[in-house]
Amino acid sequence: MAFIEHTLESAPVESRRAMEGTVKHLGHLSPAVARLATSPHTLEGFLKMSALFERTTLEPVAREVVIMTVATRNDCALCVNMHTARLRRLGAPDELIGELREGKPLTDERLDAVREFTLAVYATSGAVPDAGLDAFLAQGYTRQNALEVVLGIGTYTVSTFANRLTGASH
Repeated sequence: MAFIEHTLESAPVESRRAMEGTVKHLGHLSPAVARLATSPHTLEGFLKMSALFERTTLEPVAREVVIMTVATRNDCALCVNMHTARLRRLGAPDELIGELREGKPLTDERLDAVREFTLAVYATSGAVPDAGLDAFLAQGYTRQNALEVVLGIGTYTVSTFANRLTGASH
């Protein structure tokens, strides 16, 4: 294993505060955070970006659609499982969860606009054609929401790539 799963005692001193905050928030130290702790800057950056994304104007289930779309696209099983649990806590229907886990179009047209827009941002490196942005906006989302999707993509690209690199994604 190229990356160790740190404990609070084995982690770099600079990572420990963030790790303790995660334990306080989640009730445990996730394998992803334990491995990400190898880089205090990356750990802190991801946690700060994640907290910012959680404060956006996108509703919680729409944020999870962004996250699950990134997680399935980037093949991060750990992320898919963690955010499946989050969707369940939010009361999301099983049908929606299954569609997201399988990377399928969503029955809920409004949420599917989030999934489609997320994929369009990835596919075009942000140069989404007007028609793609218009389809997102037509579902009641705003230009602010469009930029918030970009924040979510950036945040969870860091997470999924780091999880895959460190071996935490399985």
